[in-house]
Amino acid sequence: MNTEYASRINKTFDYIEHNLESPMTLEELASVANFSKYHFNRVFSSIVGETPFRFILRLRLEKAASLMLANKKESITEIAFRCGFSDISIFSRNFKSRFNISASKYRDEKLNISNISQTISNSEQRKENPALYFCAVQQPNNWSIRMELNKSVEIQELPHMTVAYIRNMGPWNGDQEIYQSLRNKLFIWAGARGLMGGKDFKYLILYHDNPNVALNDKLRMSLCVTIPPETQVDGEIGKMELEAAKYVIARFELTPQDFKTAWEWLYGEWLPNSGYQPDDKPYFETYPEEPKGNKFIVDFCVPVKPL
Repeated sequence: MNTEYASRINKTFDYIEHNLESPMTLEELASVANFSKYHFNRVFSSIVGETPFRFILRLRLEKAASLMLANKKESITEIAFRCGFSDISIFSRNFKSRFNISASKYRDEKLNISNISQTISNSEQRKENPALYFCAVQQPNNWSIRMELNKSVEIQELPHMTVAYIRNMGPWNGDQEIYQSLRNKLFIWAGARGLMGGKDFKYLILYHDNPNVALNDKLRMSLCVTIPPETQVDGEIGKMELEAAKYVIARFELTPQDFKTAWEWLYGEWLPNSGYQPDDKPYFETYPEEPKGNKFIVDFCVPVKPL
């Protein structure tokens, strides 16, 4: 893809993600992308594979599906309104079209599966008599952890960060060729500007979509490095702000084959027993150390709020 086109579409993605609950017009999106309103729809559709409004509708539905499972106390109607739907009947019709099931049945079935899995997991934990790990920040709490790869879990307030990113949209599944290509482009760009290293430098892999509800060929992933706010970007390299927020930070020592298991443990076992729920912000991985052979020290960072 032409780097200038990539830059403009990425800006449109970021704008949509930050305004998903609000009405948006084609003229508004065309202006963000700096394309003529007469051509924007065709350019966006050709690059993304969906029209702008089909893309927005899908993101709203996938966000609603995730929130319905994360926020059990919030009604489906409240969630629909929070995701930009002003009419519950329109939401219901589109949800069923996207997931082939009504929103209420989707929530009931998914939560029932989750509860059964948790019961089995708790039973297994009691049999295994696992070691106890303690959160360094929340001293009164402790969690039983049978995930042997986990080294620590803590709750932290992470500061605001400005990051430069290069983005991939499509199937991922640990494709090292895609990953290496993207990372090399980002690091070459950052290295040429003296942005690599330093005590506050961070490298992040940021995920915009929930893989359990999003279409696999539409998953969005951004490889990011922290940068000074005034840094100029162009072409494939974009810039975004990550607001200060409370995160659970779970550190693991993993091989490439372990990542899926570790994410499932964090969401399926730790979170349900923690008193927290995921907050509505992107989640990411950071790498505090250089990998040693096939082993990675990685922090999984998930924004959270109290249940």
